[in-house]
Amino acid sequence: MSHDAASAPTLADDLRGRFSAASASAQIHFVSGKGGTGKTTVAAALALSLASEGNRVLLVEVEERQGIARLFDRSPLPYKEVHLASPEGGGEVHALAIQTEAAMLEYMAMFYRLGTLGKAMRATGAIEFATSIAPGIKDVILTGKIKETATRDEAKGEDTYDAIVVDSPPTGRIHRFLDVTVAMAGLARGGPIHAQANEVARLLHSRRTVVHLVTLLESLPVQETLDAIADIESVGIPVGHVIVNRANPKFVEPEDLPRFAADGPDPRQLADGLSSAGIVSATSAEYSEDERALVEGLIVESMEHARVAQGQIAAAETLASSGARTLVLPHLTGGIDTSSLFDLAAALTEQGVTRRRKGAGK
Repeated sequence: MSHDAASAPTLADDLRGRFSAASASAQIHFVSGKGGTGKTTVAAALALSLASEGNRVLLVEVEERQGIARLFDRSPLPYKEVHLASPEGGGEVHALAIQTEAAMLEYMAMFYRLGTLGKAMRATGAIEFATSIAPGIKDVILTGKIKETATRDEAKGEDTYDAIVVDSPPTGRIHRFLDVTVAMAGLARGGPIHAQANEVARLLHSRRTVVHLVTLLESLPVQETLDAIADIESVGIPVGHVIVNRANPKFVEPEDLPRFAADGPDPRQLADGLSSAGIVSATSAEYSEDERALVEGLIVESMEHARVAQGQIAAAETLASSGARTLVLPHLTGGIDTSSLFDLAAALTEQGVTRRRKGAGK
């Protein structure tokens, strides 16, 4: 897939915006979205874009689906930070697939010095039991690991990152995932859990953190996105951008869409165009059976495109009227591979996605 395809006009071009100063200053970027909107793909593209100016970026997965590995055509990622890609510009993208059980053992060894006992708990299934009866603990562990990667001391020779991008839980759960540390801090009145939950809460509610939401230009994803914005803002966590994914190409001008949706393109004009391109015979009377089927099929496809386009424009108007900051990614035919991820990253970079150097947002 070429970069030209990624920058071609789309039906959502009126929503193309600029990356905000607050987002550029943030260090941690949580990416959420309704299931099926492509949030993992967008998170990967965002990480590549943030790395394109020489930044060191960590792309984190928290749902144990190995989606990042599949996107980059890699074997399943281990529970450690591994190099993933080196975009032009001298930056690096590393990946971390957090495994809940391993992170909890790490947490117990760090805060309770229960290394051997922790392994015994793993063997007996106690860790799974603990996270099932107190699911908030799991989110504390996950967000705590993200906090640890964000606050390492470079002076000690530890790997540090200019930006961290998190492929987060979907919109229906994102505000609870991010705010659970506040609830856990209230439950645990003292000790390591209380201290850890408070530290994570302070980081997630600070200017170092921002949440981006991925949507499609369809009524249900847009409405769920707007609901998620209200939920996230209600717990005091900054919302960055709504990233419109898979925006359809703009083949027909908006004022012509109703006519195309009802009747399709003018058959005579379509035939003239196809004839000029040498695709069909000069006149419809001379069409072969295959040529006639091609023309009829194009008319049906044009009508369907126009109907989808009308729906996307209506969804775009709803999103625009909400006042949300928006960025746009095009629909790329042929599926998503590593090459197309770089194309999507370039489309984000064109809209101003960047990362201010360390210290700018702290």
